[in-house]
Amino acid sequence: MSKVFGFKGVLLTGLVAGMGLVVTAQPPDKKDPNTDPLNNVRKVTNEANKVYKKWMDNDVAYIITDQEKKAFKALTTDEERENFIENFWRRRDPNPDTEENEYREEYYERIAYANQHFASGIPGWKTDRGRVYIAHGKPDSIESRPAGGSYDRPSWEGGGSTTTYPFEIWFYRHLEGVGDGLEIEFVDPTGTGEYRMARDASEKDALKMVPGAGLTTSEQLGLSDKADRITGQNNYNTNFQREQDTMFRRLEIQNNLMRPPTVKFSDLQGIAGSDGGVIDSNPLNFDVRVDFFRQSDDRVITAFTVQANNKELSFEQVGGLEQATMNIFGRVTSVSGKRSGIFEDSVTATATTAELTDAKDRKSVYQKAIALTPGTYKVDVVVRDVKSGTKGVQNLGFVVPRYDEKKLSTSSLVMASKLRATSDSDIGQAFVIGNAKVIPNLSGIYRQGQEVGLYMQVYNAGIDQTTLRPAVDVTYQLLKDGKELLKTGEDWSGLSDSGQRLTLARILPTASMPVGDYELKVIIKDRVPGADGKLQTIENKGKFTIVN
Repeated sequence: MSKVFGFKGVLLTGLVAGMGLVVTAQPPDKKDPNTDPLNNVRKVTNEANKVYKKWMDNDVAYIITDQEKKAFKALTTDEERENFIENFWRRRDPNPDTEENEYREEYYERIAYANQHFASGIPGWKTDRGRVYIAHGKPDSIESRPAGGSYDRPSWEGGGSTTTYPFEIWFYRHLEGVGDGLEIEFVDPTGTGEYRMARDASEKDALKMVPGAGLTTSEQLGLSDKADRITGQNNYNTNFQREQDTMFRRLEIQNNLMRPPTVKFSDLQGIAGSDGGVIDSNPLNFDVRVDFFRQSDDRVITAFTVQANNKELSFEQVGGLEQATMNIFGRVTSVSGKRSGIFEDSVTATATTAELTDAKDRKSVYQKAIALTPGTYKVDVVVRDVKSGTKGVQNLGFVVPRYDEKKLSTSSLVMASKLRATSDSDIGQAFVIGNAKVIPNLSGIYRQGQEVGLYMQVYNAGIDQTTLRPAVDVTYQLLKDGKELLKTGEDWSGLSDSGQRLTLARILPTASMPVGDYELKVIIKDRVPGADGKLQTIENKGKFTIVN
């Protein structure tokens, strides 16, 4: 056994009156009864009320999808339109169990903000900045240069100094359906306050059309010609250009920004409350696991892991690779029926044609962590294979434990398929617990030679004031067919956790272990008596199987 260290853990009526004017009515022409307009048949068209048209064309113009717009135009009565609008907002409500629709309220606040801050001869909601702000919300950060002026270009814009028009750069860490690490540039070349989304960084260059002025570094060195930059044949020095600044990537980002934000998996949400796991003649099978890790006295990190065999998914050719995607929707509710959390995402498996066979033998895993208070809950999980449309549903009840701050206790014991220390690239990603990357193996099946990871946290362990090490003894016991094969202890070497949380993380190599079923016990004994004068012992178990 080798040990892994360093884990932390709206009628217009008109009336005309004539004064001193006598009008003699002439009898209508009997040959042509329609010469009297009063005898004509009135033509009536069923047009949508202007209020509803304004709602579609103005209020929600940036977030209504083409399918929703087509469906709304097909409605014939105001009652149908009212119902449509109600359902439109309900689909976007992040918390349907409350009276308020937080998304709708925030959306109209965005419109008010855009009209107040971005108006420039036209209403703020019609500007480029207004559209992005209304559809996608406040950016994570903004670089604003309202006066323009002297500007030293960064290397990816070609270097050198120039003078710019007023501009802003909005940064979004992530926008669903658009991308990650997005820098959106707005330029005001007219000085009227109407910032327009820039297609490339040179649009803010006020000296771009001035011969010999505002040259890039390569233009100064004679390695490129400013005329090429003006005609768009050579934007900056492409040797130093970032991928996100290339012409096609910028166009892709701008195109994605113009699309309505997606309403994710609304069909799966309707299925989530159904009973039973069979909703198709050939349902998609998957596993669900719930683990608990203490966060504070009244909050427990509850990790929901969903795992499906790739052979259950349908692969198709996408861009030269075989690809399978499953959509996942989960809803967590308390015993009172109040929703406590929701998660929805996609997991994609890719492989080359040569690797397809091996890829189908592997598994696709997804995890979402939600902070819950101790109590009894239920989670409804729906998984759909995007290509075949096959679905599966599971309803699982669970109890979030209450951790006594004065009592020795542990988290769930996780048998992992992958266990390692985290790196900078893991920050904000799934499967991160404390300072460890832990990917659970829900099936418990490992191939011979594959490492078995063991992860668990221990809470409220005392510290021996003599040795300054945890006053608990930890024993790992491996059994096969009831027989003990291995027994070892924790030596706490390299320990850096405080006594409030200890992390147990070990890796078990299986190359020399015969196939079969195994049980791994972790026994924790307190060496400091509790308030009742007794020593506490906690035993957690995990089972796994080794196959060829």
